[in-house]
Amino acid sequence: MILFFLTSGLFLGWSLGANDASNVFGTAVGSKMLSFRKAAIIASVAVIVGAVIQGAGASQTLGKLGSVNAIGGSFTLSLAAAVTVYTMTKFSVPVSSTQAIVGAIIGWNFFTGNKTDSATLIKIVSTWITGPIIGAIFAILLYLLVRWIKRTANIHLIRFESFIRTGLIIVGAFGAYSLGANNIANVMGVFVPAFNLQELDLGIFSLSSAQQLFLIGGLAIAVGIITYSKRVMETVGSNIIEISAEAALVVVLAHSLVLFIFSSTALSDLLLKAGLPRIPMVPVSSTQVIVGCIVGIGLYKGVRNINFRLLGEIALGWITTPVIAGLLSYFSLFFMKNIFNIQTGYKNTDSNASNAILTTPDESISLIFRYLLIGLIIIGALLIIFYTLLERKKTREMRISEEKFWKNIK
Repeated sequence: MILFFLTSGLFLGWSLGANDASNVFGTAVGSKMLSFRKAAIIASVAVIVGAVIQGAGASQTLGKLGSVNAIGGSFTLSLAAAVTVYTMTKFSVPVSSTQAIVGAIIGWNFFTGNKTDSATLIKIVSTWITGPIIGAIFAILLYLLVRWIKRTANIHLIRFESFIRTGLIIVGAFGAYSLGANNIANVMGVFVPAFNLQELDLGIFSLSSAQQLFLIGGLAIAVGIITYSKRVMETVGSNIIEISAEAALVVVLAHSLVLFIFSSTALSDLLLKAGLPRIPMVPVSSTQVIVGCIVGIGLYKGVRNINFRLLGEIALGWITTPVIAGLLSYFSLFFMKNIFNIQTGYKNTDSNASNAILTTPDESISLIFRYLLIGLIIIGALLIIFYTLLERKKTREMRISEEKFWKNIK
């Protein structure tokens, strides 16, 4: 039964992948520098790695906003956030999964009578404003740097385009890694307290209980990227402004840096040791940051290049997303508790609250997770090998076709 409750988190992960992959490779695909299929494969692998290696920091901050203390509550608010993101994605509107899960958690707090941590809420909401601004600044500075390099290096246009294409793959992979590291908290953060799994030792490395959940969530994001992200990629990639290949590279890199900064505990600790303020580990809105980066490029080129009508529709989606998710979460919790008699959460001062959290590892669930994860890793490795061989075959056939063409001309 507890594994069934996890399905809403997987649905949210799928929705996030379908929506937020556009933030990583939307500009590259929209500028025709990279095919959607290659972008989806690269993003899928990198987002899983980022989620497992660096996903813990942002999830701790999200947990402070509202400590969901019943698995039924985790399932319901995650489902409310997922439905909100999916509905917006259905209409090709790039929305923020961060805003959706924050709105859903606040809805849970209201329903259970728990207090919303105002300091944490302010910290998260402030990034909804500063994230796009920082992204725009990074994008303008990087764009100036790329243009200076292009002007002073005297690189042939064809070779420059080749460098840009390679750069898009590299920064896209970095962006997907940062997306997984920062936004996996939105997908699995509310489930971490309810799952206490045994450590999974795979020989080369081991996975903690939280990392196992992050791996499952990362796989769900990857499925969303592959199956349903193309439409939103086209919206972000080419409709806000007409974007060049070099601007596409800059936008992805600026976006990736912002997400990485807000999820890197190592960087935050380094700044603290240097006597500087610590960077808050906050799940930043990937969609807001990428739009901020694109608008930054548009402002540099001139405001007439920006599609303000589409930008207004996206901004409206940002405003309504947390409200819709919060209301849907509140009424869904009422429905789950009173119709299905499923415990959705306790007030944190309630003595029964401790009973809702698993304090010892559940051996049966840990065993299921062990075989499930090993199976998924094997399947993923086989798919990567198959894709690599298929690409090599296509490249070889293309080369043979070109050789025959030139022979016929002679």
